[in-house]
Amino acid sequence: MKDNPVATIYEKLLERYGELGWWPAETPYEVIVGAVLTQNTAWTNVEKAIANFEGELSPARVLETGHEELAGIIRPAGYFNQKAVYLKTVTEWFERYGFDVSAARREPPEKLRAELLATKGVGPETADSILLYAFGLPTFVVDAYTVRLCGRYPLEADMGYTGNKSYEAVKSYFESRLPRDAGVYSNLHAMIVFNAKDHCRKKPLCGGCPLGSDCGKVMDR
Repeated sequence: MKDNPVATIYEKLLERYGELGWWPAETPYEVIVGAVLTQNTAWTNVEKAIANFEGELSPARVLETGHEELAGIIRPAGYFNQKAVYLKTVTEWFERYGFDVSAARREPPEKLRAELLATKGVGPETADSILLYAFGLPTFVVDAYTVRLCGRYPLEADMGYTGNKSYEAVKSYFESRLPRDAGVYSNLHAMIVFNAKDHCRKKPLCGGCPLGSDCGKVMDR
């Protein structure tokens, strides 16, 4: 992880945040549900929606609950009618593997990712979140915070970043400069999220940012 800007980002964020042990969930299935519910909403709203299951969040509960009731349960997460459909479709996908993470992990990760991307309501970020955090597979998650970081940190010379790179291009860039390790991928993703909330906001709070000494946004000010 030496001599590349992604390694530098990782090391500086690790010094500040340490091992975060993120994603917050009790079970792999709760990760799957959270990955769907967090689309276009804040995590605090996802927590409220999950709490509405009153400790009975399971694949069977989701599949057996009618659409209107399920939509009502997850209402705090927003887009609840759409997400109720998405929860059922992704749960039906998980059912192919008997709701068994170990069974899914016996399949090639590329196959699982293709299946998820073919599932209604599952885009690349949701698919990679499920594979990384629910199944522990080494696939890097790119979110809006990652794209923001790429636009501010001086990565342009290294990756030719223009602000319009595709999800797959940014994902490939980060994966090519990190060890192929789920723990490294998950911790970097989490640290980028935490730092974005602390410092790298839409209107950045650069004071005290662990990346400030190299960030192009600071140098341009």
